[in-house]
Amino acid sequence: MTKRIPKDILEREVIGLNLAGRTLAGQLTAPVNLLVFLRHFGCVFCREMVADVRNAATQEANYPNVVFFYQGTVEQGQDFFANLWKEARAISDTPLVFYKALGIERGGLREMFGPEVWSCGLRAVGKGHFIGLPVGDPFVMPGAFLVSSAGDVLWQHDFRHAGDHPDWQAIVPAAAIAKA
Repeated sequence: MTKRIPKDILEREVIGLNLAGRTLAGQLTAPVNLLVFLRHFGCVFCREMVADVRNAATQEANYPNVVFFYQGTVEQGQDFFANLWKEARAISDTPLVFYKALGIERGGLREMFGPEVWSCGLRAVGKGHFIGLPVGDPFVMPGAFLVSSAGDVLWQHDFRHAGDHPDWQAIVPAAAIAKA
């Protein structure tokens, strides 16, 4: 059985950056959409994630429509995305309604500070990303979902720790399979 975003969540009004409509459903403008949930704005991995998704999306014409979710105000989102991807579509979710609806949980000490996290931190720093001041709950895990325009969850990446990322380039084949 396909996991589906509840109707009340799809119809929930959204605020944020470069939005296509007033509700979450209004953001699902393509047959397959990539929803990316960021941890917090001070997170080195969130900066890396936005930059990596931007690079993948701008290099591939068939990349899914991308919508980010973040903890923070619209103004904080403008400041964060201005340096990374000012055209990004992003939803402010300070009460974590969308995070909770898609089952994103808080991580423990191992997910936040385990050995894998430190090695991923070196990877992110090597790409030029650094730690900033947290905006939001720093223990919230990230999330990535391919979602149909109807709200069906077609694929998701199960993050093992804060620095774990899917292969953003591999999203295109996954989206093509999901469309079929």
